[in-house]
Amino acid sequence: MNNFSYIKKIGFHVLLGLAIYALSFLSKVYLFGIVVYFVNQILTAKPSQKPVQVLMACAYVVGSEVFIRMTGGNVLYEASKYLVILFVFMGLFTTRLSSQPLGYIAYLFLLLPGIIVAGLNASPGSNLRTDIAFNLSGPVCLGVVALFCYKRKISFQNLNKVLLYMALPLISMTIYLFFYTPDIKETVTGTGSNFAASGGFGPNQVSTVLGLGMFVLTARFFMLSPNIFLKIISGTLLAAMSFRGVVTFSRGGVLTALFMIAAYLFFYFKKVNIKAKIRITRLVIIFGAMALSVWLVSSLQTGGLIENRYANRDALGREKEDVTTGRSDLISFEFNEFLNNPVVGVGVGKIKVLREQKEGILAASHNEVTRILAEHGLFGVLAFSILLLVPMIFRFRNKNNVFFYSFYLFWFLTINHSAMRIAAPAFVYGLSLLDVRFKSNRAKRPNSPKLINTRTNS
Repeated sequence: MNNFSYIKKIGFHVLLGLAIYALSFLSKVYLFGIVVYFVNQILTAKPSQKPVQVLMACAYVVGSEVFIRMTGGNVLYEASKYLVILFVFMGLFTTRLSSQPLGYIAYLFLLLPGIIVAGLNASPGSNLRTDIAFNLSGPVCLGVVALFCYKRKISFQNLNKVLLYMALPLISMTIYLFFYTPDIKETVTGTGSNFAASGGFGPNQVSTVLGLGMFVLTARFFMLSPNIFLKIISGTLLAAMSFRGVVTFSRGGVLTALFMIAAYLFFYFKKVNIKAKIRITRLVIIFGAMALSVWLVSSLQTGGLIENRYANRDALGREKEDVTTGRSDLISFEFNEFLNNPVVGVGVGKIKVLREQKEGILAASHNEVTRILAEHGLFGVLAFSILLLVPMIFRFRNKNNVFFYSFYLFWFLTINHSAMRIAAPAFVYGLSLLDVRFKSNRAKRPNSPKLINTRTNS
């Protein structure tokens, strides 16, 4: 992608954010446009380009999901997960699998007993179809994406295109957030999650996707901004997105982004030559100064309350007893239900019902690990073991993907604080399974840092 095309795409998405803020009905038009555009792109792509088009389509849906939910554009709440599944199936039916993903076929089958148990334990008045669709849309989306991505070859350049398509809608969302709440000071009343600064939507989901955007823009800042003009653009977008992520007061997405960035920089630094290492070191200093500036502005805008939030203190500076804001009790309940029903679990979607019946609390833990254990029992243990181990086994044999640990960490950390309420962890998990290929050094741009030792241990 040339620089002019990149600038045009950014400009379009800046204007898109403004347009949807001014005319909210455009959010529905936007979703419709996404479907029509990417279905056409996939159907008309050459066979060799079809897998990349599928991944770009899925990436764009993942990046736009929370923005469309926030602005009322969804026809169905889980529309984005269904779209990702649709696009992947279009790819599965029109391209060959790179390998036999037997582990992920087994993973999908291991989810079936939980559905049967849920049907047998269905209570009067409950909507079994809705419960199953809501609770399994994320895990099924992950399984389908993993089937498509497992050991699929993709060039490093195309992988970066996929990541860019994920970040573009997040630029629109960031612009929208600045217009929705231009003055953060007026919205801050304590150290709890800030819905007003999150576009009136769930701060956890907003923080999660903005954190993902922070990572993508960081990678572009270090790798794909060969001149000062592009570095300024990437740096400005990164700073704006980081600020809006921080002031949601939802820590999970921002902290996950920091872990992703740290993992990326560590492995990227290991794989480049000495000249590139010196360049990266200089950029890290600039990056650190930029991060400090974002934090100082956030602190000023929130009257110092953001510092209390990340230090686990209340508005008066008193340390809170539970750093998990009550989620540890919910997680403990789910684990106990797993121990009480260790073989088949309580059934898909039943853990919330049991919690309300036994404790009078209707709440989700937002922890996918304990949920799958409680609802699927031993089958859940096996299913989660596949998800945990297969990427690491693949990584042991193939060390080309410099983003591997960043993708893997995003999936694991996100499902522990936000479960799979959005499609992002499912799709990003799939990206960790790709077989990334680099072109010969002569094909690289003169200004691009040269990756070396791509098959050395990391």
